[in-house]
Amino acid sequence: MTATALPDTALLQRRILRTLFCTQVLGGLAVGIGIAVGALLIDDMTGSSTYAGLAQSLFVGGSALVVIPAVRITEKYGRRGGLAFGYACAVLGTLIVIAAIHLANPVVAVIGYFLLGSASFAGLQSRYAAADLAPAAKRGSHLAIVVWATTIGSVAGPSLAALAERVWASWFGGPEYVGSMAAIGLLCLVTAAVVGAGLRPDPLLTAREISGETDAPRRSIADGFRTAKTNPAVRTGVIAAALGHFVMVGVMAMTALHIKHGMADPDQALSVVGIILGLHIGAMYAFAPVIGRLVDRHGARPVLMGGTALLVAACVVSGSSPATDQLRLSLGLVLLGLGWSAMTVGSAALVTGAVSPARRPSTQGFSDLVMGLSAMGAGIASGPIVEYLSYGILCVCCAVVALAVFPFLMGRLTTPAEENA
Repeated sequence: MTATALPDTALLQRRILRTLFCTQVLGGLAVGIGIAVGALLIDDMTGSSTYAGLAQSLFVGGSALVVIPAVRITEKYGRRGGLAFGYACAVLGTLIVIAAIHLANPVVAVIGYFLLGSASFAGLQSRYAAADLAPAAKRGSHLAIVVWATTIGSVAGPSLAALAERVWASWFGGPEYVGSMAAIGLLCLVTAAVVGAGLRPDPLLTAREISGETDAPRRSIADGFRTAKTNPAVRTGVIAAALGHFVMVGVMAMTALHIKHGMADPDQALSVVGIILGLHIGAMYAFAPVIGRLVDRHGARPVLMGGTALLVAACVVSGSSPATDQLRLSLGLVLLGLGWSAMTVGSAALVTGAVSPARRPSTQGFSDLVMGLSAMGAGIASGPIVEYLSYGILCVCCAVVALAVFPFLMGRLTTPAEENA
């Protein structure tokens, strides 16, 4: 690949970023609705906070385990194939949840939520697609543009859940939450179509052509694990992403129930939760461009340290807030979102810059697999902790988990050039 091809590469990167921007808006709407109604749906079906945590845990679990087949698809067909596969699985998940609602079967609903989590996986993988052709000095910023794009859909998504319910009820009637699931399915279907049409030529396959790695052997999640074992930068990024996601999901999943159980009129919970989770999700994505610039300028590890501090602060504020203090809970979830954003952008830049294009799908897939499984564990554990102890104790546990990343970040702070080497 000669230097004369670089302007074409830059033009292609701009088109890729525009396509990913659109898909993140649409996919963010779907994920935002799913987050808002998940715990409430299972809580209504089972009457138990313990089981309600399963909706969130299976949502992120689906985003984790779908990585295994998606990496193989991405290796063969590029980012376009992997992302389309994720959104298609989510469409199937919504159909299963709708069937479960009509059958009043929480087990089937949990299975559907597992597949629905594939939309979250696809949204997270999009940040890597944005980095495939990004210049090394701007990798953090280009990652952050795609992360930021999710703001538009994700902020509106939780509040859109209540609107979808009203529209569906007025048109078709039927059980609660069917309208939300139908909206998620439609959004994911449209997003898959945009991915298939817009990511041409594919950014990952193009990056491999530029690097001369078109004949590199196809790799799996196991290869990503081996890379993490031998590469300190990858290992640090994977651990930071996993612990950050654990804390975010653990606190966020149970905040909706904490609010609901403290309201005089639980029927109004969906609207209140929608507003507060909208603020939280907005914080997750809205400041990503700032974080991306900080990564490019100062390196990923200082940003990860700052993200850890924000997560601990979020746990302190949220854990000390009564269920009726919606203002303080909102502040806690905003801090939680900011901390997650720093951990996600910083870890993605660290992992991506540490490996060649031929190793990226397997390494990035392994990182997302560990991150998703960690968050699934948080969702499973958070319900019983709140049920038998308290929401405050849950936040204390999550703060301890957040602090566990510091030993991996206390080594020599690398410069952006070293991280991007």
